[in-house]
Amino acid sequence: MRIELNGTAVETAAATLAALIEEQGYEAASVATALNGQFVPLAARDTATLHDGAKVEALSPMQGG
Repeated sequence: MRIELNGTAVETAAATLAALIEEQGYEAASVATALNGQFVPLAARDTATLHDGAKVEALSPMQGG
């Protein structure tokens, strides 16, 4: 399926947000996620299903000042 990840079109076989985070190599505990503009906490990623055209944001904290 084709989704948008951080503003970039991506082809994925992941069925859930949790699977997508793993597939893309993110450290699950260290990213904040949103699906179609709605925040998705870590505990809910396994049940957050993806569909064609979904918009996902995965944001890692930045170091520095």
